[in-house]
Amino acid sequence: MLTYLLGPFLALLPQRWRKSLPIGADMDWHRATALSGFGESLIALVSVMYWYSYYMNLLVERGLEAAITGKMPTGVTDHVIGFTGLLVWATHPLTWLLVFAGVEGGVRLVAAAFTETNLGTFPLFLVDKVFLKLSGRSAPSAVKAAGYTEGNISSYASAIREKAILKKLPQVPDELFISRDGSEEILEIRACLRKEDWNPPRTVRYQDMFYRLEAYIEGNPPRPFRYTLRKLSAGVMGRTVLVYAPEEAPVLAKK
Repeated sequence: MLTYLLGPFLALLPQRWRKSLPIGADMDWHRATALSGFGESLIALVSVMYWYSYYMNLLVERGLEAAITGKMPTGVTDHVIGFTGLLVWATHPLTWLLVFAGVEGGVRLVAAAFTETNLGTFPLFLVDKVFLKLSGRSAPSAVKAAGYTEGNISSYASAIREKAILKKLPQVPDELFISRDGSEEILEIRACLRKEDWNPPRTVRYQDMFYRLEAYIEGNPPRPFRYTLRKLSAGVMGRTVLVYAPEEAPVLAKK
């Protein structure tokens, strides 16, 4: 219930601020941010329509007043007045502010729905950055990763495209390829889904063996995500070790 009542408003805050809230752990931030972005875009759209109607009516009234009092230059047509009014309205700071809010709301909605990135509003993000700069502090890396520093339009488009491709892929078990590089064993894992946090050179445990993740490339469907691992002679479990334990038994194959 809090997600729907307070979530859309609290989702406007930067991630660092949201984490400090006592009710932050009870929120579904993906859903709250999506609702917040949708609401921001909707309010901006309605506001732009009202602002356009109000401003154009105001200009028309002033134009009629000027025509009645004889202050209107000769040769000025209705089309010229309308185009001039539209140009003045389009360049007004309030118009730009409302358009920015509408675009930002759409970006926040798409980011939360497709890339699972919970963005607050850009003005508050800048306020937080200025505060951190003045206080000599730096934002945590996790916040930077989910903030506007890397949340650009190209990354959103790439993530959305990946989501669309994944929906068309069949859900098949991973495929394992085992080969040798001299005396060392190489394990290649081909998966239909991306594995979170599998970034080289992480250590991966599979069954009772340890591997070093050396490379990641994107291949062809139905298993476009390919990870290359090199077997280690020994390993010790720790918090940074990734455990490879797929729900479905992987398929063994030969190259």
